[in-house]
Amino acid sequence: MNPRIKKLVGSIGVVIYLIVYAFAAIILADKIPDHPALDLLYFVVAGVGWILPIIPLMVWMNRD
Repeated sequence: MNPRIKKLVGSIGVVIYLIVYAFAAIILADKIPDHPALDLLYFVVAGVGWILPIIPLMVWMNRD
């Protein structure tokens, strides 16, 4: 596959994934109990957790 096409497809995939992930994180944030420590823990995990599923896509996009 042409590298430009791979980067286009991957970029569109990343944007779609991030939109879905953000909405899911917002919905799940409403479900956790209202406690400052749990809020902090949840938002730290949710704020960093999006990167792990993106790594294989980035590797695929940049592979020749």
